[in-house]
Amino acid sequence: MQTLTMPDNRQAAEEERPHAEPDACPASACMQQESREGEKAAFASWATQSPFALPGDWTLARNAFGRLVLCDSQGARHEEVVPVRAFPLSAPDEGIALVDKSGQELVWITSIGELPEAVRRLIEETLASREFLPVITRIVSVTSFATPSTWEVDTDRGRTRLILKSEDDIRRLAPTGRLLIADGNGISFLIPDWRTLDATSRKLLKRFL
Repeated sequence: MQTLTMPDNRQAAEEERPHAEPDACPASACMQQESREGEKAAFASWATQSPFALPGDWTLARNAFGRLVLCDSQGARHEEVVPVRAFPLSAPDEGIALVDKSGQELVWITSIGELPEAVRRLIEETLASREFLPVITRIVSVTSFATPSTWEVDTDRGRTRLILKSEDDIRRLAPTGRLLIADGNGISFLIPDWRTLDATSRKLLKRFL
């Protein structure tokens, strides 16, 4: 704000008045404004395309790493969101949950056909990239109980090995025991219900949960 100089005949009276703070935004308000501007800039930096609206004032976009990101009506961002089919065989286009890194459901989609085309395309592309989803039926061995750890597992496609880089790569998709394990090579493995595994597999798995 520009400072005004008072005329000489009013200078004395002006000096008797309490000195008011400059008409500027308080520090806390300025910090909040800067924070909001920073968040907008951050959104622009990681979004590789315009976010698309979802029911309930949610928006969906991809970040620079190709991961899905949800932004809610309050401006909170949920990164590394994963779409999960509730009925992958009987009704693949119905009942799709968007879950966060911890497996918490953020959005429930009754039918993917009801979504705007752009949103549907993002979800379908992500699902297609994850269609190769071996189901772990048995954990044979692990090289270490500290990560990174190499697991030898039996799956519905045969025996293989996966590299668990971090315990955070094990996602709980539902309270029913469903787990999604991200391999260090970019392949995801599914355990429909870890409680139904054999005793040895459960004992090994519990060390990482």
